[in-house]
Amino acid sequence: MFLDTVLTRNPGLVDAAAALHGSGAIPPDTYVIDLDAVEANAALLAAEAERLGIGLWFVVKQLGRNPELIRAIARHIPRSAAIDVTEARALHAAGARPGNIGHLVQIPRRALPDLLARRPENVTVFDLANARAVSDAARELGFVQDVLIRLEGAEGAVYPGQEGGVPLERLDDFAEAAEALAGIRIAGVTAFPCVLCDPGTGLPAATATFDLALKGREVLAARGHRDLRLSAPSATSMASLPLLAERGATHGEPGHALTGTTPLHALDPAQPEKPAYVYVSEVAHTLDDSRPALYGGGFYARSHIRTALLPRTGTRLGVQDAPAENIDYYRLLDAPPSGADIRIGDTALLAFRTQIFVTRSTVAVVSGLASGRPRLNGLYDARGRAL
Repeated sequence: MFLDTVLTRNPGLVDAAAALHGSGAIPPDTYVIDLDAVEANAALLAAEAERLGIGLWFVVKQLGRNPELIRAIARHIPRSAAIDVTEARALHAAGARPGNIGHLVQIPRRALPDLLARRPENVTVFDLANARAVSDAARELGFVQDVLIRLEGAEGAVYPGQEGGVPLERLDDFAEAAEALAGIRIAGVTAFPCVLCDPGTGLPAATATFDLALKGREVLAARGHRDLRLSAPSATSMASLPLLAERGATHGEPGHALTGTTPLHALDPAQPEKPAYVYVSEVAHTLDDSRPALYGGGFYARSHIRTALLPRTGTRLGVQDAPAENIDYYRLLDAPPSGADIRIGDTALLAFRTQIFVTRSTVAVVSGLASGRPRLNGLYDARGRAL
């Protein structure tokens, strides 16, 4: 999906990844991430958001919750959006300030005292029971916690496994009940996804769910709430920040823009954010019909993967589809042209949309590519733990 973009915009990363694998410094099933590119992307996003008057909370699940990358991003975007407890703790340990917790996954009731003690700017709540749990925990700690009300997404727009939220038609009743809870203050609304990239053009566009969030803020304003926040996550990037500002969002939550891997980047290599990672595997074996099999472990069902590069010979081969329900022990490539030189152990480089935290991959953080002095900073697992 992103291989051509990476080859065009960050060829040094491709060369460094191939060299690291060829020397044995990294194993197959490794994401190699350019630390300097990630930090530069964070700086771009922060400057544009400041120009437009929008706050940012960054997300790192797709980066494997890596502490080096978190620190680099937080130098420019200090506050984060944690999708779950594990991410909130990883972000805190790396020094990022909590901007929004409970972003996609509600905080378990027993974990609330620990996380609220770190004084997050906001906690997102999906229903009254969770609002009550946050209120109780905050009261025990002696303060009032700001909450964002998660609105139920537009019909047909909710991803399986991400159901939940307050229906717009019940928001007034919900707000009335939440206003009676002494440990919380209604600070605004959020919903997901508010922005998506057009499959054909890659351009970001507002969704019907974004419209619901805007109406939800109006409902709360009519009840007397002021200075309401509206976080409009998904596809937050240099291309979409003007859209957020135009529609009145107060916050965006950049994730894939930090690595230059939104759908728009696949179609337009000239986007400001620089592509910042490649996936490294190697040829494990060859089928009798000559199709090479790569080691798996890091393939993601929604990756939209297209081709692989075998840098020893410069061969580009198509990547065959694989059912999402199967374990990715291997991934098959198309059969090479007759006479092609494909060897066991050959490096294979790919670039596709990923969520590293759901893989079993290694993450290699590199720096110094722009100066021509590449350095392997360290190896981590998919949850950010040093190896």
